[in-house]
Amino acid sequence: MSSKHLRGVKPKITADLEPLTKVPKAPTYFSPYAVAEWKRVLPVLVARKVICTADLAQVETYCCMAGLVRQIETERQLAGGVVDVKLFGVQNRAAQTARQIAATLGLDPVSRARMGAGQEGGAGDTSPDPLAI
Repeated sequence: MSSKHLRGVKPKITADLEPLTKVPKAPTYFSPYAVAEWKRVLPVLVARKVICTADLAQVETYCCMAGLVRQIETERQLAGGVVDVKLFGVQNRAAQTARQIAATLGLDPVSRARMGAGQEGGAGDTSPDPLAI
């Protein structure tokens, strides 16, 4: 019996077949915080060749959520550090969402390790892995 156990095993992130070759402009509806995140992460994703046009909605959501976390934190600090329980809940959920999406985009250390970022034989390498079973 040859059953392959994949529960909990995330697939390796590889280069896209039709990656974006230049960074598109940030959506006009973005807050300044979301625009800053877009400008920070999109060049990285384009350079890695792991993002295509179909993925932009996911990147938009990530940038909006990361921007919302920063916006709420900035407003909290300007208010003298006062914690609004409702805003804290919104900030916490936005942070969780941003963290989950970041992992799918290869924007955290674990997902970068899965894609082999910075290693020879990384995301763009199509040669077979000699250690793969």
